[in-house]
Amino acid sequence: MSSITYGGQSFQCKAQESVLDCMTAHGVIIPSSCHAGLCQTCLMQAVKGKVPASAQAGLKSTLVAQNFFLACACHPEEDIEIALPKAGTGKFSATVTAIKPLNTEIACLQLRPDIKLDYKAGQFINLYKDTSTARSYSLASVPEIDEHLQFHIRKVPNGLVSQWIHQGLNVGDNIDISDASGDCFYTQGRPDQNILLIGTGSGLAPLYGIIRDALLQGHQGSIKLYHGSETVASLYLSKELRSLESSHPNFVYTPCISGNDVPQGYASGMVLDVALKDNPGLTGWRVFLCGHPEMVKAGKKQVFFAGASMRDIYADPFLSAPVNLPLVAELQT
Repeated sequence: MSSITYGGQSFQCKAQESVLDCMTAHGVIIPSSCHAGLCQTCLMQAVKGKVPASAQAGLKSTLVAQNFFLACACHPEEDIEIALPKAGTGKFSATVTAIKPLNTEIACLQLRPDIKLDYKAGQFINLYKDTSTARSYSLASVPEIDEHLQFHIRKVPNGLVSQWIHQGLNVGDNIDISDASGDCFYTQGRPDQNILLIGTGSGLAPLYGIIRDALLQGHQGSIKLYHGSETVASLYLSKELRSLESSHPNFVYTPCISGNDVPQGYASGMVLDVALKDNPGLTGWRVFLCGHPEMVKAGKKQVFFAGASMRDIYADPFLSAPVNLPLVAELQT
């Protein structure tokens, strides 16, 4: 059992208990979101003592050098003293330039950061409602094409951040954001490689950015997008995607409807099933899976068995945090 000192108080951390779990159990609120070591919202700094290397996985070398770590992934092996990052560490201010509805549930939030932000389409950024409430959203924008950052925000019932964005945020407001993270983005590597993209709901956001980025960079292989929802009304950006399809012979867009009323021009069935039925052999393909975590989890397994190499499978599950925690993350599908 290790001792954790924070804010002048010491807490005993049980075996196999993370720093975040320990703090939460003692009523100490640490900013957090995914609880899976992905979003980096729970970034903290070890003032004394050493944290395991696994607690720093995915962090930039400059942060590792300053003893920063992820509280949700840290299982201390010795006594440590920790602190929250100083104000401004990894945070930037941005101005809301537009909030436009994409359908009845999803809106496109556009932000203009106060500094030039280096990012790739498909990565994610944390949006902060306040100092202890944040949510990770994937970037639909392409820096070489779009003037401002773009996110597709689904309005989640009782969602602390999404409800605020849809109902409480206005054009001209300022919002704190993080640096971009994640490896779900396009790389040129093999320009002739076929690409399969499968998404549900607002999981289209990173895929839309990745597709436009790949086409901008002159990708030559086939690019196939399957976007699924229960109803036609729940799909969005269909016009824009049809336009991309008509202007790029190597891009194919297949909207999928899992409900009963399926009009002509739409595929019937669950999006993963439709995509794999159309593309049963994926040897040599690059695959992107974004959206509901159950679809992403099943998809990773099924596309692997269809021949895709694990190194060519990129996944972006829209995770949720346990609802009993002070900071609630929202599940998007």
